[in-house]
Amino acid sequence: MNLTPDQIIYWQRGIININATLVFTWLIMVLLVFFSWLVTRQLSPSTKISRGQNLLEVLVLGIETQIEEVSQQKPEPYLPFIGTLFIFIAVSNLLGIIPGYQPPTGSLSTTAALAICVFFAVPLYGIKKQGFWGYFKKYYLQPTPFMLPFNIIGRFSNIISLSVRLFGNVMSGTMIVAILLSIAPLFFPIIMQAMGLLTGLIQAYIFAILAMVFIAAATTNT
Repeated sequence: MNLTPDQIIYWQRGIININATLVFTWLIMVLLVFFSWLVTRQLSPSTKISRGQNLLEVLVLGIETQIEEVSQQKPEPYLPFIGTLFIFIAVSNLLGIIPGYQPPTGSLSTTAALAICVFFAVPLYGIKKQGFWGYFKKYYLQPTPFMLPFNIIGRFSNIISLSVRLFGNVMSGTMIVAILLSIAPLFFPIIMQAMGLLTGLIQAYIFAILAMVFIAAATTNT
C-alpha cells in the first residue's frame, strides 16, 4: 500500500503530529538555504567563476527569460517569488530518487499551500502595479460587471487546479513506480525513476509558468 507523506507519521502526541510532509519540507528548506549561502558567499564579477555560481547564473537567467516571455514585463519584480516556487518544487521532485524520501509535493496540503501563495501574490502584484481599483476593475469586472460572480469563481478554480494538478502528477508517478517495483523489481523502476526526474522538472516548470500567467493577467494593462 502506497501512503501519502501526510499519512506517514514520525512522531505524534495528541492532535499534534510530525509527518513526512513536514520533515521533508523543512529538510528541503534547510538544503536550499545552505546551498544558497554556499554559492553566494563568494560571488565573483570576473570571468573565472565557480561551478556553483555558473549554475546559479544559468538558472536565474533562464527563469528571467521565461518570466519576460510570459509577462512581456521586466522580470526583476517577479523573479524572487516565481524562482522560489520553481526551485522548491523542482528540488522536492528531483530528490525522489533517494530511497525512503517522500516528496512534499506528493501531499495535497503542500500543493494547496503553494497554490494559496499564488492566490495572494496575484492581487498583491496587481494592486502594486495598477492600484486597487484598476486591478479590481480589470480582473473582476471585465468584460462586464455582471461577470463578477463568475470571475470570482474562476480565480478560486485556478488555485484549486494548480494544487490538484501538481499533487496528482507527483502522486501518480510515485504509485506507478511502486507498482512496477512489485512486478519487475530491477528493470522498470529504473526507467520510471528517470522519467520521474524529467516529469518532476516539467511539473515545476508548469506550476511556475501558470503562476506567472495569473500574475501577468493581473499586472498588464491590456
